[in-house]
Amino acid sequence: MKIAVLGTKGIPAQFGGIERHCEELYRRLSDRGHDVTIFVRGWYSPAGGSYLGVRLKQAPTINKKGLDAFLHTAAGSALLLGEGFDIIHYHGIGPSLFSFMPKLKRAKTVVTVHALDWQRAKWGAGARKVLKAGEWAAAHFPDRTIVVSRELQEYFRARYGRETVFIPNGVAFIPKPRASALLKPLGLKRGGYILFLGRLVPEKGCHDLIRAYRELEADVPLVIAGGSSHSQSYVEGLESMAAGDGRIQFTGNVRGELLNQLSAHAALFVLPSMVEGFPIVTLEMLSYGVPILASDIGSSREALKDGEFGDLYRAGDTVALKCALSSALENLPGLKQKAAAGRKYVKTANNWDQIALQTEALYEDVLAN
Repeated sequence: MKIAVLGTKGIPAQFGGIERHCEELYRRLSDRGHDVTIFVRGWYSPAGGSYLGVRLKQAPTINKKGLDAFLHTAAGSALLLGEGFDIIHYHGIGPSLFSFMPKLKRAKTVVTVHALDWQRAKWGAGARKVLKAGEWAAAHFPDRTIVVSRELQEYFRARYGRETVFIPNGVAFIPKPRASALLKPLGLKRGGYILFLGRLVPEKGCHDLIRAYRELEADVPLVIAGGSSHSQSYVEGLESMAAGDGRIQFTGNVRGELLNQLSAHAALFVLPSMVEGFPIVTLEMLSYGVPILASDIGSSREALKDGEFGDLYRAGDTVALKCALSSALENLPGLKQKAAAGRKYVKTANNWDQIALQTEALYEDVLAN
């Protein structure tokens, strides 16, 4: 099967949930003998060549908010028309706006909706209209629409009458690192810090976390790991909020073994998001058995099984977050037990090998009809 992929920045994944999703999924489909081409953005991925058996092809773009994904997907959609792909798979509602183009050549198309991106605070009114148009396109143009959460599945059914296919995000189980030496230069100890890990954008709610944390008299440091995503003014605002509190540390984007050690050895992971599709980072923390505290938005409730695998608090309520943080730090053994149950669950329910098989079966069904 010859498969084209658009909408992702590229692989190997440096940051971004869609990028990690595509890296894990398509390396497996390549291993199963399929010919996979991912259209990548030159500022993110190396142009040309291949990675883990997946062909990387550059499409033109401009690395600027509001233009990058739009231009890249439009260009990639035009480039692929004459290449005889069996399946063209778009990721994200913005890129889905162009999923009509392969239909002009009677090609088969699939869209995966990872989140309702128009809800993200970084977008202005014009961009939101474009993203909502992409959402409409995701419900009407492709031969199949995949969603990564039950919440998104119900949304598309209620809003558009579209029956989507639920295929969740996955987690790559790797051995929990025993070493913690890379934490020492940061002044951190194994099991001795609270961690936020993600893009520093308003909808992730990091400002709520800093505000609530500063009200605590805890001696456990707070580590903010992540960088800007066309959101530098927001990042500067976070740094200003944290100024004068030596317990708060910003690391910027982290990768590789430092990321593994920083994630695996946290005392508590906090996800205060207001908008998520289905948070891969939560699955990754569960895979390490790290205690979790998250806002009670639908996707986090779904990932944590309504509090079975971690604690939840009322989203956007910094007083509730402060109380939840205090309670979590006092009850870490209980939260570890919840995380252990979650680890056992996601090892089966969110297995990338199984997800690859589900996706392959969907492609085959599309081609057969």
